[in-house]
Amino acid sequence: MSLLRALIVTNMWPSPEAPALGCFVRDQVEALRALPDENLEIEVFSFPPGRYAGAMRELRRLPGQPFDIVHAHFGLSAWPALAARGHARLVTLHGTDVRHPRSRRITQAALPFQDLVAVASEELRDALPRGAGKVEVLPCGVAPRFRRLDRGEARARLGLDAGGRYLLFPADPARAGKRHDRAQEIAARTGAVLLSAGAIGPEEMPWWINAANAVIVPSDHEGFGLAVLEALACDVPVIAAPTGVHAEALAGIEGTRCAPFDTEAWVAAAAGHLDAPDPRIAGHERAQRWSAAAMARRVADAWRTLL
Repeated sequence: MSLLRALIVTNMWPSPEAPALGCFVRDQVEALRALPDENLEIEVFSFPPGRYAGAMRELRRLPGQPFDIVHAHFGLSAWPALAARGHARLVTLHGTDVRHPRSRRITQAALPFQDLVAVASEELRDALPRGAGKVEVLPCGVAPRFRRLDRGEARARLGLDAGGRYLLFPADPARAGKRHDRAQEIAARTGAVLLSAGAIGPEEMPWWINAANAVIVPSDHEGFGLAVLEALACDVPVIAAPTGVHAEALAGIEGTRCAPFDTEAWVAAAAGHLDAPDPRIAGHERAQRWSAAAMARRVADAWRTLL
């Protein structure tokens, strides 16, 4: 297969200050590089959020141009990515770039310059602004580090009580749309300790998931819903609102709940897992439908189709 040279441009990439920022983009890049027989050469240009003008100047001078593919992650990154020369270009939209009023306007203006617009879920496709052109669902996937680990070992590693009652809110509490307030209400009503994932690095996240009795995701909106899939991959019970990929991912799996937030119903669901000594579900196989390797293969196929 012929060599394909791709440039990834993103304002979401892990750093020592923000280890969780864009870890799913990094995971997709690693999965793309690991694809057998694809003959991909991938360069990443990451920049801090807000540094768009500086990123554009640097991209104009970036060596190795033109690339076969220029692939931006997040709508606002599509603008500096236009400064890089490529035979085809696309942008992956992740949620806030479509739903936040200001970001939506800026993102919409960049879409006519893209050969392909990728979205993380069908729900996000339905929310796209006009002018998107050709659209495909190309989410980032579940990294192989998310797997079932011994709960006792996980709690000992993290300094948690071996017999504690723990719920995990797998997001930064400062992000209002993730609804930390709802998670706090469920924890208070069930007498559980609420663990939050805002400052947890990506390599440690599987340990925190496995340490919890259950993961709760009461978000107003999710572009995709990767946290739910990561919990499934760890065989940890999940209670989630029906947004993003949640309904499809959780359908028919005993020990999970996907329904609009209702305090009494969510309290009852959480209590069952908190009362169990080692609550588990059979979720890993379902999560592999959205594995990082499988999703990377879809991205590579989309790249070659564009060329």
